[in-house]
Amino acid sequence: MKLLIIGGTGALGGHAAIHMAAQGHEVSIAGRNAPHAATPMASMPFLKGDYVAGDFSPDRLAGFDWVIFAAGNDPRHVPQGSDFDAFLLKANHEAVPALFATCREAGVRRAVQLGSFYPQAKPRLLEDNAYIRSRSAACEGARAQGRPGFDVISVNAPFMVGTVPGLPSAIFEPYMQWAEGLIPIEPYAPTGGTNFMSYQSLSEALHGALMHGEPGKAYLVGDENLSFRDYFQLFFDAAGRDIPVEERDMEQPLLPDVAIPQGRGNWIRYEPDASEVALLGYRRNDIRAAVAEIAAQFGSVKA
Repeated sequence: MKLLIIGGTGALGGHAAIHMAAQGHEVSIAGRNAPHAATPMASMPFLKGDYVAGDFSPDRLAGFDWVIFAAGNDPRHVPQGSDFDAFLLKANHEAVPALFATCREAGVRRAVQLGSFYPQAKPRLLEDNAYIRSRSAACEGARAQGRPGFDVISVNAPFMVGTVPGLPSAIFEPYMQWAEGLIPIEPYAPTGGTNFMSYQSLSEALHGALMHGEPGKAYLVGDENLSFRDYFQLFFDAAGRDIPVEERDMEQPLLPDVAIPQGRGNWIRYEPDASEVALLGYRRNDIRAAVAEIAAQFGSVKA
């Protein structure tokens, strides 16, 4: 199939692009900026555009059979000095459904919206968190654009772990430097935990959603429930350092409280529906392997 991945220059979209190409699909990628020259995405056809600005008109999307939307906007993307709620309203409440309506007008037959697990896994967070409400609105608004002949499926993912060859990471490179003793922060993790999933598992789930997903369905995907202590311990283990990570009820600079919407000390635990895992065809128990890939790419042993 001829597939466009919007957000295909980033980590999750880029990994999905590589995976889909390996399955034999004709993959193009789109994003605000060209793909990093050191990544496999650099050799893929590229469409420059910003979905929030409405850059993807029907004529630009015409000819694609499938679309994966892996762009999204989270608090990191809010321009400095902008009104936080107003930006998220435009980016997620309005621009995402508008993009899927444009896909329908362009003749795209099937589209997948990559979303966040919070609204399904912890609905109570919708009450007090504007960002999570905006992700819920994007998920619902995208699927509301579905019509006969245009299928829309959402895949809602948890904390993600993994790498894309050649792509820098502002998260995982510091994790490895810390685990190797190159960042002077004590080996501790905040209390609480969440569900984690590897890039590889997610790419498989996205492919499964395109191939087999039920139109209009929102799939809550995920893999392993881990405490933040056990999660960080994997990085120290991968670095080859026999140092136990402690659990402390205090903010951790590498995982600040703002990145834990359920609140430090709390959990988001769930088991994805077994029948949905089978339908989408993604692997489980893959977090240790994902951390090993991170260590291979960013660890100093590699250099």
